[in-house]
Amino acid sequence: MTTVESTALAIAPRAVPREEREEAVVRFAGDSGDGVQLAGSLFTLSTARAGYDLVTFPDFPAEIRAPAGTTYGVSAFQIHFGGREILTVGDRPDVLVALNPAALKVNLPELAPGSIVIVDIGSFTERNLRKAGFEADPREDGTLDGFRVVPVDISELTLRAVAPTGLGKREALRCKNFFALGLVFWMFDRELTPVEEWVRARFKDDPLLQSANLAALRAGHALAETAELPQLPAFHLPRAHIAPGLYRAVTGHEALAFGLVDGAMRAGLHLTFCSYPITPASTLLHDLARLRHFGVTVLQAEDEIAAVCAAIGASYAGGIGVTSSSGPGIALKTEAIGLAVMTELPLVVIDSQRAGPSTGMPTKTEQADLLQAVFGRPGEAPVVVLAAASPADCFEMAREAIRLAVHHMVPVFLLSDAFIANASEPWRLPDLDALADFPARFHTDPASFAPYRRDERLVRPWAVPGTPGLEHRIGGLEKQDVTGHVSYDPENHRRMTELRWNKVLRVADDIPEQGFEQGGPEDELLLVGWGSTFGPIARAVRECRAQGLAVAQIHLRYLWPLPRNLGALLSGFRRILVPEMNKGQLARLLRGEFLVPAKALSKVTGRPFTVAELVAAIRASLEERP
Repeated sequence: MTTVESTALAIAPRAVPREEREEAVVRFAGDSGDGVQLAGSLFTLSTARAGYDLVTFPDFPAEIRAPAGTTYGVSAFQIHFGGREILTVGDRPDVLVALNPAALKVNLPELAPGSIVIVDIGSFTERNLRKAGFEADPREDGTLDGFRVVPVDISELTLRAVAPTGLGKREALRCKNFFALGLVFWMFDRELTPVEEWVRARFKDDPLLQSANLAALRAGHALAETAELPQLPAFHLPRAHIAPGLYRAVTGHEALAFGLVDGAMRAGLHLTFCSYPITPASTLLHDLARLRHFGVTVLQAEDEIAAVCAAIGASYAGGIGVTSSSGPGIALKTEAIGLAVMTELPLVVIDSQRAGPSTGMPTKTEQADLLQAVFGRPGEAPVVVLAAASPADCFEMAREAIRLAVHHMVPVFLLSDAFIANASEPWRLPDLDALADFPARFHTDPASFAPYRRDERLVRPWAVPGTPGLEHRIGGLEKQDVTGHVSYDPENHRRMTELRWNKVLRVADDIPEQGFEQGGPEDELLLVGWGSTFGPIARAVRECRAQGLAVAQIHLRYLWPLPRNLGALLSGFRRILVPEMNKGQLARLLRGEFLVPAKALSKVTGRPFTVAELVAAIRASLEERP
């Protein structure tokens, strides 16, 4: 029994009044080796099990092995949860758990006055302070004035709690994330049971680590419950009103994996996923590799070009080829994507966008690949471009990407980003029996076959190699209309270019018309967003409408071709604001297509928009003269 646990048994729990709150934002931060992501994930597990709505935001360092204790190696995990619908990760943390000085240094600028700061004073050595860039101890020079600081020697108390297990100091200190987790569990009146069950299952083959982590977790909770820590507040949040159903927490990449598998099944096709590791796209490769028992073929290629070419080959052979990357890798795939355009084969390309250019900030989020996806290929090489709005939305948009690729014989881009890929939210599992099938149609009749004879949608037939009587030529050179023979005729090239372009535009007839998320044509200002800006925009518009401001919201999931009624909706507004994590790419597209007064609201910091930023921009736009 540990010292802290003994004290917890000897002293009755404190009767502490709990402050009522509707929502809260908690951020865990520390070195990459401090188990911050695990602590955040387990707090998320408990939060979901307790009946709260939530959105999470894991924030990883870009350096794989940054020197311990430096600001370059700080990892963070933020969770926004509460008793109402949660749409964002939260503007600012209400509670920061800083496991070392570097974590405090990096996250301090994002705290609001009055925020609760739990610091591991055991890590505040002179050496660690210097490595973090502090000239003096921030606890003593006024840096932390205005915050509710809770100093706890988490390192020492963890060592004492774990001592009976016999673990060495280095291994024992790796349990301090569980000690910190126990503290935060008590603050938010959370049961330890879900995490205890996880620890027992995770370390069932290592009883020593199981005992150590459980001891640290219980010791942290016991300290908060029994010790006189007047700075440590306690909260109570009402449970969320959530529609009945079976839920699970899902990240964007997990939902993409599930959606791709379901989409391939609905199309009746074998899914071949071909990729090359790149941050932040690599986790999708891992998630699909875990689903191979559904008949998925996963290929980790030697480079980006090989990956996309293998995916095209899978589609040529009568399956559905899918490839994924981030912006730099998409650039390498560009020529081969042009081959898929020329051959008019189905292909799904998933782009998990990150902050660039070049290597940029590979673990941070951005939306700067939109114009690359729509237009970024040599020649006139039209494709369909979709974007998911949230982690859970990735499931449906992945299915839609496969449906459109297969039914229109065209490459389809699906845009995600680093935030959507790694963030998680509750996902109500769909009724799979209620989801419609969209079976692929293969041509089998030799009498009516010509490789580029088109139907009323301008879609050419899909002929599986080896089908008797359907021999035909395919490749990157321009094809003669109908016959598919190689052609250098100028007039034929013009015609084929127009056909490929118009075929993609006709996809607009196979997608939903655009509607308003909030408000309508009678409002004065319209916010148009796409991708992961959905949550912050929705919350900001909701707050502004509650204050009587005439603001509406549209969110685009179909970015090319644009919904057929979008121009009519936009034309009714004299003020249009387009928040994007780029330098205004969608705003340029809307102005060019519809000649509307779309004004860009740009953010390129590698972090999502905050609600406060958007509310301020809405007010400023309404005050401007049109």
